[in-house]
Amino acid sequence: MMHECEKSDSVVVAMKPTNNVERSAAESVERRTETKGNADQQSTRRAQDRESVSQALARVRQAARTRKKEQFTSLLHHIDPAMLRTAFHALKRAAAPGVDGMTWEIYEKDLDCRIEDLHSRIQRGAYRAQPSRRTYISKEDGSRRPLAVTALEDKIVQKATTAVLNAIYEEEFLGFSYGFRPNRNQHDALDALIVGITSKNVNFILDADIRSFFQEVSQEWAVRFLEHRIGDKRMIRLIQKWFRAGVLDDGIVTIEESGTGQGSVISPLIANIYLHYVFDLWYLHYVFDLWANRWRQREATGDMIIVRFADDLIVGFEHENDAGRFLDAMRERLRKFSLSLHPDKTRLIEFGRHAAANRRRRGLSKPETFKFLGFVFICGKSRRGRFLVTRKSRRDRMAARLREIKEGLRQRLHRPIPETGSWLAQVVAGYLAYHAVPTNSRAIGAFRYHVVVLWHRTLYRRSQRSRLTWQRLKRLAADFLPRPQILHPWPSVRFAVGHPR
Repeated sequence: MMHECEKSDSVVVAMKPTNNVERSAAESVERRTETKGNADQQSTRRAQDRESVSQALARVRQAARTRKKEQFTSLLHHIDPAMLRTAFHALKRAAAPGVDGMTWEIYEKDLDCRIEDLHSRIQRGAYRAQPSRRTYISKEDGSRRPLAVTALEDKIVQKATTAVLNAIYEEEFLGFSYGFRPNRNQHDALDALIVGITSKNVNFILDADIRSFFQEVSQEWAVRFLEHRIGDKRMIRLIQKWFRAGVLDDGIVTIEESGTGQGSVISPLIANIYLHYVFDLWYLHYVFDLWANRWRQREATGDMIIVRFADDLIVGFEHENDAGRFLDAMRERLRKFSLSLHPDKTRLIEFGRHAAANRRRRGLSKPETFKFLGFVFICGKSRRGRFLVTRKSRRDRMAARLREIKEGLRQRLHRPIPETGSWLAQVVAGYLAYHAVPTNSRAIGAFRYHVVVLWHRTLYRRSQRSRLTWQRLKRLAADFLPRPQILHPWPSVRFAVGHPR
């Protein structure tokens, strides 16, 4: 069904200039000048939208900061056309379409009319969420992780809703929470963890893994947590529509009472809110209880650190008995909210400044390592013999990335060498942008070397008479591929800049 604005636009395009017009007909129907004008208008409007959205969210943020115990009873009006257009332009253009098949380019062709209609449906309560399309991605251990691909309009509304809720909950979330938050990323969490281990008396590390977190989250508890700060019933009903929309898998729509639909736009925020109430606030109370217990009984309770990136938890302890009590209490706490720890992936290991010496004194081997955000953490030493937490890229993930590159090279077997070289340059640069951290030089060098080997094999198979030598390929690699060099500063330096206190 065509909207009114679509009909109007079609009439304007079909109109011809009158005979008595002074300008020539060719000049009057020329579209290039009009296109430039429309582009300028769109650019101006997008800037105005961003300014309007920024001001509205600033007011919400200020209210959340000054009134910590009050509920927000009127929020839905913030999801206006400007907010929806800003959310649309923030989406990835190449993202996979949902069950309706709508793509970013198609939606943009009649953006104003579609946004106005979407806004009207949201405000009238006529907006209906569509089922998510189920897809799977392979994990390093061979299993498959389910993802939910939402429809484009659902992504737009979820993006706008996330922006409004973030303005509130960014004033609520605690400092050790880093996952999927504005102006925070994986390297901020990695820096905080390393600084915590090296600056505190940490001798034990609890590497906790919540089993199937995004599939096991209780939707009932999630709504109850949201209602603690969100008193706007229309906003709560909007979020519940996404919970109840279900998932389309093999032609069958399944509606579940648990899970947040990993892969959807709003899922990371729901996960953070859930763990904020289930774990973060409880953690603070637990630490307070430890200090209160120390005050009463003069018990020497040691240091504790924590870094959380979504459902990945790393907790450091000075004393092993503290770690054991904390682990038992955390299991019980998670159980109350329909969560559990993975028995095989949750480990308590000896790790820290004195771990190597203590284990050697007991006749044990080197301290165990743990994995966090794509790196393996190792107890090492600097050139001066001081304790140093070293990081190396995970071997399994590097192997998985190399397999993807091998497949990409196979598909580009007969493409021109400069084209393939430019593609490989982007791949290697992207890998270095994340993994080129101090103490990881050998791993990033190995990654680039294996990429060159794969490229050599691909070029050699293009022809039975190929005379491509290794020396010539090395020159090609030098021309196209970036050199493996450290791009990130030391964690203590960057952490001190971000946290000057």
